[in-house]
Parts: sequence; structure tokens; C-alpha cells
Amino acid sequence: MKSTLIIFGFLFTLFSFLPLIKSPLWWIRVLDFPRLHVAVLLTIVLVAYLAMYGVEGTAETAMVIVWTLGILNEVRFIYNFTPLAKCEALRTKQQKPANAFTLMIANVRMVNKKYEKFLQLVLKEDPDMLVMNEPNQAWYESVRHELEKRYPYTIKKPLENTYGMLLWSKLKLHESEIRFLVEDGIPSFYTVVELPGGKKFDLFTVHPQPPRLMRNTETREAELLLVAKESKNTKYASVVAGDLNDVAWSKTTKLFKEISGMIDPRVGRGFYNTYSALVPLFRYPLDHVFYSPEFRLVSLQRLQKFGSDHFPITITLNYEPQHEEEQEHLVADQDDKEEADELIQEGLEKGKELNREEQENKKPAQFN
Repeated sequence: MKSTLIIFGFLFTLFSFLPLIKSPLWWIRVLDFPRLHVAVLLTIVLVAYLAMYGVEGTAETAMVIVWTLGILNEVRFIYNFTPLAKCEALRTKQQKPANAFTLMIANVRMVNKKYEKFLQLVLKEDPDMLVMNEPNQAWYESVRHELEKRYPYTIKKPLENTYGMLLWSKLKLHESEIRFLVEDGIPSFYTVVELPGGKKFDLFTVHPQPPRLMRNTETREAELLLVAKESKNTKYASVVAGDLNDVAWSKTTKLFKEISGMIDPRVGRGFYNTYSALVPLFRYPLDHVFYSPEFRLVSLQRLQKFGSDHFPITITLNYEPQHEEEQEHLVADQDDKEEADELIQEGLEKGKELNREEQENKKPAQFN
């Protein structure tokens, strides 16, 4: 039993410190996700070891100290997403917000066939805008008749590769674009949204690739940071939304916030885990909304599941540029900007490589 605890202790400690390595390797970046799980498991191992065997000698003392540092390392990442931390996003003080809108984000999961259950949830929530990640043509055909009655403005790109995207809006959309920033098969949307009072803001919707077996994260980092830089330099306030396939406490997300100057409404409020809706013990915040300090938070909710492996979320924001300076946000220094540029360049090069491979695979076989 003692040997087993020692093995697990050092394994979980390794899991804690490996993500500190600045590398896009999938088996490192995937360890950004289970910070809370590793902290809890390592704490259990530590408490069990101390209760059963105590500490004798320098070697065991050093081991216990290393395990404790591993726990503290995990806690420092997730602490900001507990109610103990200071809220980053301030709530509106307006009793009747004059420039408010509600945005709903839902990764519908392409293979999920519970179209009607999803529609009923959308109709119940009745958001001003709806972002759907992962819809294919079957999803589009199943929801469009009902949604077109409510949402006169749309951007549509259903795909069969799990990276399709649909945007439905009651608010006027201008200058809308479907863009493929890094990989040919992974779209993102850009549009200028007009509020009822005439004020406008930029909306970026994204869904980059996640770290997974034999697929590193260069393209994910590049897409998110490209959007971060663009959103910072537009003439309007910006909102970035979608399934980012990254957790709120990762180095990439922190760098995204530094470059964009955006706010995360989760900070100081909770995890609002959206994935996995199917496995209660393994849930992470993967679906996000970040926004410029010109907005104030009205509400943030995780909604009930509808058959997908993601929970949908809704956020209501009010446009209050007169209070922009009151909200603190991260600011990029020169090192951050240089790091972002390097990651973007690496991701674009990797994207070109993947695009070439994709084109090669599509070429018909040649016969003599």
C-alpha cells in the first residue's frame, strides 16, 4: 500500500508540473484541463500517506513537501474561478439595462439527434443571438424552419467534420464573414452587431481544435491569438464566444486575455463547467464568452443538458462604454506580445502543413 501511494503521489505531482512547460504537445496541454481533479487526488494521497505512515527522515519530508507544492500549484490556477477570488466582470447597476442583449452558446454535438429537445430549450430561453457549434447539414435542416421565424439574420456554415457553425440573430448583422483563419476545415465567424439603439459591437465566434491523441495545439493557439489581436484593434467593443476547447485557467487563455484586453465573467464566480455533460466527474469550462470592458454583466447561466456532451450557456451583457475604465483587465507587456506572435507563426505554419495533407488526401488515386 505504501509503495502504491508513493507511485500515485509522484504521478499526480508530475501531472501538476508538466503543463508549466511551454509546449504544444498534446500529452502536455491536455494536463491543463484536470487541475481540480489532480489537486483533489493528490490531496487524498497525501492525507492517506500521513495518516497511515507519518513522516520519517529527510527523504520522506522532501517527498511530502514536493506533493504539497504540487497541490498548491494546481490550486493557484483554479483559485480565481472560485467565489473566494475577486470578480473580474462587474455587474450593471442599471435597473433596466438600455443596451442589453442575451447570447446563447451551444455545442450541439454533431451525432446528437435530439433536435426537438434543443429547439424547445432555445425557444424557452429566447436569446437575442444563438451560436451553434458542431452542426452538420442534418442539424441545420432540423432547426432552420423554426429558428428562421425568430432570427432574421444568420451566418451559416454547417459541416460534416464536427466543426460546423451557425449564428442566429434577432439583431442586425453587418459586414459578416465566414473565415478560415488557420485550417481550411475549421471556420470562424466575424460580424458587426447592431443593438436596437444603434450602437455596434464586433462579434467573433470560434471553435478551434482541442488537444487530442497525436494532435498538438499549435493551430488552436494561433486561431485564438489571431482573434485576440484583431478584437483589440477594431473600432468597436468586441465579444468572443464559442467552444474554445481550452479551460479558463490555461496559459493560452491567460495570454488571449492579455492580448485582447478582454474580461472573463467566470473569474470570482465559479467554473460554469460545460463539458462533459455525459460524465459528471469530469467536467471543465470549455465554452466561453470574453468581452471588452465596455460591457457590464447582467447575468451568466449554465443551462440544462439536451443530449449533447456540452451544456449550453447564456450570458446577458449591457453596453456601457461610459464605465469602461472601472473594470480591471489584464494588459499585455512586450514579452506577451512577442510570445503571441511566435505562437501565431508556429500555428500558421502547422496549419499550412495540415492543409497540404488534407489536399493530398483528397486527390484521386492515380492508376497507370
